Amino acid sequence: MITTFRKSAARPRLAAYISILFIFIVLLPGCAGRPILVGQEEQIVVGAAQQASLVSSLAPSFALQSAQLPHNRIGRVEAIKKDGRESVCVNADFPVIYVGSSHFSTEKATYTNLIYRIHFSETPFAMVPFALSAGKNVGILVILTLDAQHKTILVTTANTCGCYAASIPTKSLAPDLYPDKWPLERLSIYGERLPARLPLVKEDERIQVVVRADVHRVMDVRVVSRDALFREPAQEAEMLGLDSLKKLPLGENAFTSFYYENWPLTGHVKGAIKPWESLFLSLPSLDLFVGMDKEYSGDGLQRNPFYTSLKPWNRNASDLNDFPAYLHFNGWKL
Repeated sequence: MITTFRKSAARPRLAAYISILFIFIVLLPGCAGRPILVGQEEQIVVGAAQQASLVSSLAPSFALQSAQLPHNRIGRVEAIKKDGRESVCVNADFPVIYVGSSHFSTEKATYTNLIYRIHFSETPFAMVPFALSAGKNVGILVILTLDAQHKTILVTTANTCGCYAASIPTKSLAPDLYPDKWPLERLSIYGERLPARLPLVKEDERIQVVVRADVHRVMDVRVVSRDALFREPAQEAEMLGLDSLKKLPLGENAFTSFYYENWPLTGHVKGAIKPWESLFLSLPSLDLFVGMDKEYSGDGLQRNPFYTSLKPWNRNASDLNDFPAYLHFNGWKL
């Protein structure tokens, strides 16, 4: 009788351990990077030359893996009205970089943030590895932080859902302003390994962001010379203001926003719900719409926190839209 009782009691525990292990195995590949496939095409996208403004002249380029597939090319956000119903989508035939700028101050200095936003039509669903972040209208943010001399001191990247945020210093930032115990070579971001430091960005050099195919994760950030960049078969992207995303043409004399404007989805990208993230992560994050892409302005006035930590108690402290708070949360001493 005793032996039978012990075996029966052990079975539920064993089943629970197996279930937890299964969920871990399924979810982990969705957060990890994927290997680069042999023979895939790479597309280099640069911002089209415009008036001599900081946001234009310092715009990063993007190296897009597997660009032969439309969902791996950045595009123009468009609005469509069919049968009286409105929707938004990303047209991969017309690359666009959405740009803006903001300023912030700390006790030590005042800084400028140059903001660059790109969007893809979708992160496609896949079972192996499991695509936890599968969904429509996904995007990436790149924020260049400049000092008073307009030197790039920090490069911040994040998906436009707030996931996978990372900030990388350049040699223009004094090491005593880094977070404590900052790594020497590599920064581990949920399966991707980014450089922990970047060299000085000279006048004839630009930041380049490498985007992994299908999952649209930042897989590398590097400094490249403008001459080398334009020797590549680079494609120019139109540069439009971030505010243009709130006024998308929708037929004659009609406009709509890329973002929902009414509760409970205020400030989220239309059509960008992530069903698998909602299923697995909404409870621990206490956010039913976790994983949905969001509006970002950098002015600290957003109606929807652009949080970068899943822990509910860190929602405001990790808000990328409140850049000084985000820096403090991550240990930066600017």
